[in-house]
Amino acid sequence: MAGFTYARTGALARERALALPRLFAFTDPARTPDPLGLAARLPAGTGLILRHFGRDELKALAEPLARMARRQGFALFIAADPVLALEVEADGVHWPQRRLTELRRWRLKAPRLLVTASAHSPAALRRAAKLADAVFLSPVFPSNSASAGAPLGTIRASAMARQVSVPVLALGGVALDDLAALQARGFHGAGAVEAFSDA
Repeated sequence: MAGFTYARTGALARERALALPRLFAFTDPARTPDPLGLAARLPAGTGLILRHFGRDELKALAEPLARMARRQGFALFIAADPVLALEVEADGVHWPQRRLTELRRWRLKAPRLLVTASAHSPAALRRAAKLADAVFLSPVFPSNSASAGAPLGTIRASAMARQVSVPVLALGGVALDDLAALQARGFHGAGAVEAFSDA
């Protein structure tokens, strides 16, 4: 549909924002060797984003992770795979910045799924904020991710986060101890990879 955006206002936007965890663990094939072990340690109220990158052995983890999520009370999001998210009854889908055009189409096809997206620039953040329930802004700090660019820094990143109406979460080099300081700067929360592995 030409010109379609999924920006929400009022009570519905607040309701969906309240459903979002403030702390997400991201899986990574290289840096998360045991996603099931990671999930077993997640407390209720947190989130897990499974990034399977098309690898069948990781994709097969979606169903057991969904069972664990329901049992333990954490939210499960599947990265860039709404079909799999619907199949295992996950809570949502996470979209990388490069695939935001697909997010536009899937918002209409799967409206019940919560949606997060990644953004790495002010323009991408504004675009993602029109389509997603929340946006991960990255990299805020220096990151070991192979795809990470130069860090935005907390001052610039927090200024960007305040320019959009949806919750923004910090991603990239985040330590668990950073959460309170990031929230004080206006972030809804944060996501991390190695911080959970180290913990």
